[in-house]
Amino acid sequence: MRIAMVSYEVYPFAKVGGLADVVGALPKYLEKQGMAVDIFMPYHKKVDENSSKFGYTIEKVSEGISIPHLLTEEKFDIYRTRLPGSKNVNVFLIANGYYFSADEVYQGPDLAEQAIFFSAAVLEAIKKLDFHYDIIHVNDWQTSLIPVYLKSIYKNDEKLSKIASVLTIHNLGYQGIFEPSYMKFAGLPDYLFSIDGIEFYGNINFLKGGILFADVINTVSPTYAREIQTKEYGEKLDGVLRVRSADLYGILNGIDYEEYNPETDKRIYVNYNLDTIEKKKENKKLLQRELGLPERDVPMIGMINRLVDQKGLDIMAEIMDYVSLFDIQFVLLGTGEEKYENMFKKLGERYPEKYSINLKFDVVLAQKIYASADMFLMPSRYEPCGLGQMYSLRYGTIPIVRYTGGLADTVKEYNPETKEGNGFGFENYDSAYLLKAVAKALYYYNEKEHWTALIKNAMTTDLSWDNSAKEYVKLYQRAKSKIQ
Repeated sequence: MRIAMVSYEVYPFAKVGGLADVVGALPKYLEKQGMAVDIFMPYHKKVDENSSKFGYTIEKVSEGISIPHLLTEEKFDIYRTRLPGSKNVNVFLIANGYYFSADEVYQGPDLAEQAIFFSAAVLEAIKKLDFHYDIIHVNDWQTSLIPVYLKSIYKNDEKLSKIASVLTIHNLGYQGIFEPSYMKFAGLPDYLFSIDGIEFYGNINFLKGGILFADVINTVSPTYAREIQTKEYGEKLDGVLRVRSADLYGILNGIDYEEYNPETDKRIYVNYNLDTIEKKKENKKLLQRELGLPERDVPMIGMINRLVDQKGLDIMAEIMDYVSLFDIQFVLLGTGEEKYENMFKKLGERYPEKYSINLKFDVVLAQKIYASADMFLMPSRYEPCGLGQMYSLRYGTIPIVRYTGGLADTVKEYNPETKEGNGFGFENYDSAYLLKAVAKALYYYNEKEHWTALIKNAMTTDLSWDNSAKEYVKLYQRAKSKIQ
């Protein structure tokens, strides 16, 4: 099978969040399963900025291509590069000076028009290229109109009508809701503006269109696939998702074990593995030195997150004074809402020997935290998959999580009787339960036999893309069977 994977961001070309990591890694593992994969993404400014750093070259394939059904005179060019670390994954870059001229990935003159233009351009590019694809795999709302187009404007197209579509929902909270007037710009037929189409409370909803028209849908963890069909997590699309429940699957994201490997990672102070785990303490001491914390052998809790309610910051705010009473160190990396940034600033000022507050985004410091901390905190209200807990497990840093979405699928409560489990957590979204989970982790930190077992369980947890890639192959086969 040949797969066309479509995404707004792909590592290492342009990265904002976890989506870039997924689309930058999954194709390499699909290749190992015998799949042929190409990627389609916008030609962002960031792509050129990153080319020298990551050593890829870019060539022009085609230029001046029109999109007949769009209400615009804008044309696009196609460029090609290769995905670093892959055998033969082409990355096709859709270039347009008007829509993709912003400094940042998710900026532009008009976000609705930009997404419409890109989605339509990908389909026209596929028509022009020599490759014949079995599957178009789209990601999130920005590309969710592609399945809509395939089932409407292109339903009788000789080439495109034979392609099945797969939609991956990475976060249901972002849906692409816009005024109905964009229907005309997109060239979509009027009948789609209905409750059985992309209409959504008087507006249009790009993600709803993808959910209804994709041949198969998946989310990024089995638990999240179940959760989003409920009112609590469904973001007003739970009814639509229940309608498509027979075609809705959950496949856990993986992490790239070559990129995230404590034995070879050049971004950390001292490399180590399970047999040389004592070197993890050397990382901790060197991080303490870099951040100006006292070099003491006390439990270090790391947190790398956006500082917003969804990530559990509201219940954290209720207990931080209590957490500060423990003999710990707390290292924070991230930015977010001003009230939470101010809360952590004040904690850092009040307890400079306990808190290192780093209100920024820093990839290298993030790796140092994963390698140096003893525990990693992720008390999310909801978490479609979560990558932070996977990285922490890989580096032997014990996660403390709320059991929701992908956190529930990857972190298992430690059982001192059987010595099974790789972390600690809580289910009720309540600050008291969060505090109890933190206290429990701190207790077992001082029980060295148990802590050693926890680290071993964490580092031997298999969260590589190998298993996930096999599940995606099955998903593609299901989608393809719907077209034949």
